[in-house]
Parts: sequence; C-alpha cells; structure tokens
Amino acid sequence: MKTEFNSNHRFDQCGVIIYQDSDNWFKFSVEYENYEYQRLGSFVTNHGYSDWAPRNIPAEHKVVYYRLSRRESDFCIESSYDGINFKQIRIFYLFEGSGSIQIGLYTCIPEEISFTSTFTECKWLAHK
Repeated sequence: MKTEFNSNHRFDQCGVIIYQDSDNWFKFSVEYENYEYQRLGSFVTNHGYSDWAPRNIPAEHKVVYYRLSRRESDFCIESSYDGINFKQIRIFYLFEGSGSIQIGLYTCIPEEISFTSTFTECKWLAHK
C-alpha cells in the first residue's frame, strides 16, 4: 500500500492498522514531529498492554509504502520509499491474531485539520 501525505503539525499521522478490539490492535505509521524529522513507528497492543517502536526519518519523506505479511498470529511489517526496495521494520505477535483480522488504513489529525493523505492499494505476491 502506498501513502502520500503532506503533514505539517505535530502528531499528524497516517498508516496501516489491524484492529481486533480496544485491547488488541497494531498500527504502523509516519507521525510528524517537526520540520526536520518525523517518526516511522509501530504500536503493538496485546491484552491491553502496548509498546511503541519508533525511528526517526527525514521530514522530507512524503511517500511511504507499507507491506504486511502474516503467518497465523505472527506478522511482519516492511516499508519502502520507492515501492521496490522494502526494509523489514518489525516482526510482532498478536495474541488474538490467528483467526480473521480487521485491517485498514487510517489518518489521525489530533490538533488541527492540517493535512491530506492519499492511500493507493498495492498488491504483491505471497512469499514462497
């Protein structure tokens, strides 16, 4: 999936979310921090307990591709700036992730309505 965004206020974000319920979910997104950098980060929440794994990236990146793979309750998230060269960001486990899951796209604008985001569906072949 390709995201394009023009965020410019702290905490503006857009990305991918897996939502089972309020105690079991995952999100991976770019979150704007300031004009120098933003955070490419993931949250994993299992049975109400969360963690956050961020990494700083230049604020000039306004396009990010995401790729999510799954094997039962184990997931792998990758990102790319060009849609070709993906880097593994995180492997994680969802306690309630082995059955059907709800996956979607999200934009969060917590302070001011300050940016737009565009999501384009991408498809890739399953790993063999």
